[in-house]
Amino acid sequence: MTTGHTFQPSAALRDVTLRDGLQLTGKQLSTERKVAVVRELLRLGVPSVEIGSLARPDLVPSMANTLEVVEELTADELARCWVWVATPRHVQLAAQAGAVGFQYCLSASDKHNQANIGRSTEDSLAAMPRAVEHALDAGGRIQLCIATAFTCPFDGLVPEQRVFDIATDPRTTGAADIVVCDTLGQAVPAQVTDLISRIAQHSPPRRIVYHGHDTWGLGTANSLAAAAAGADEVDGALGGLGGCPFAPGAGGNAATEDLLFALRPDWLTPAAFARLVELSGELLDELGEPNRSRAAQGARSSATAFPWALAEREARR
Repeated sequence: MTTGHTFQPSAALRDVTLRDGLQLTGKQLSTERKVAVVRELLRLGVPSVEIGSLARPDLVPSMANTLEVVEELTADELARCWVWVATPRHVQLAAQAGAVGFQYCLSASDKHNQANIGRSTEDSLAAMPRAVEHALDAGGRIQLCIATAFTCPFDGLVPEQRVFDIATDPRTTGAADIVVCDTLGQAVPAQVTDLISRIAQHSPPRRIVYHGHDTWGLGTANSLAAAAAGADEVDGALGGLGGCPFAPGAGGNAATEDLLFALRPDWLTPAAFARLVELSGELLDELGEPNRSRAAQGARSSATAFPWALAEREARR
């Protein structure tokens, strides 16, 4: 069965459950469980996965075993995985464990950068050339990730020009991708369209990734707007899990299930979608977290005459 109705222009999906998704959870996942989730996501066809962070484990305990997860994965698996980093030393440590995909994150807002990373945005930018050098020396690739690209929990609205200046700063040369983050989930589609279009048209050529939260209910709408404006990839977490521990008011991510149901990539079949919904339910039950995905809720409805519904699959067994 073909998926049909593929969103155009197409955008790939990166699942960030194991990094951004786990940051605010009260429970931790073992290395073995995380590795199993990565492998299941990749097996089902998810193009890439964010598998963890080198944030301080005393501040973000759920990330404490990130390097152990990296060490358990194969080179082929790691080629489709990303690790969140904030310093050149982070890149070195992740590379020593075997990582080749590095997401170097800084905030457009100085106050959030101080809360999140413990330094100014300018200091993070100044250190980025060394981070790029370490990534390339490891045979890897690095992303420039701009958090609080729309609003900051401490300063409010972030000027679009501020984000654009970071995107075009020569010290970011060498980044293969740029990740634009609606950290608080307060952007609206028109804002997303304007910023992504400007970056696509007037910044150095590289892939654009949009990372949106669903705090105000627009995670999927904003992600689709980003794709239409030129983003090559969008981030999501299973069940809409997640948030930022250093950004008061940041809700869960856009849900992986919702994004996939809307985007309909070629690899997504109703069977693969059903397994993702099941995996999401299993994981959220383990963590004691609610499932915020509307598509997952729809898939569990009693509407059996619809190929994407789990009830329809059960009825045919």
